[in-house]
Amino acid sequence: MSEHSLPDDARPEQADALPEYAERVLEVTELIPPGRVMTYGDVAEWLDEGGPRQVGRVMSLYGGGVPWWRVVRADGVLLAGHELEALGHYRAEGTPLKEASRAAEGHLPRLDLKRARWDGGERAQGHT
Repeated sequence: MSEHSLPDDARPEQADALPEYAERVLEVTELIPPGRVMTYGDVAEWLDEGGPRQVGRVMSLYGGGVPWWRVVRADGVLLAGHELEALGHYRAEGTPLKEASRAAEGHLPRLDLKRARWDGGERAQGHT
């Protein structure tokens, strides 16, 4: 019997709660300053748990309520399907970009990771 077939009063209390790992990924995302980015792998490394794919999965499922555009691919390519929305955020925040070459698909810029990447700086209190 699946959880969804149970009567409301028989469902586990935590059914709507985020998994602990997802909460931690989203917390790190919220720490990234405007105009800066971390790669999926950077976030996993900062947490010392999971990897780029796990972080990407969390962002795809739960990232809508946080500054998702600040967690990026390691090659600086903008997130497929969200390029223009992300680009608007990057320009508004002054995130360093590399202008696209004429050969680049869609002529979209990439993130300039050498300048935009945030290493986590001083960790927020309560994080180790």
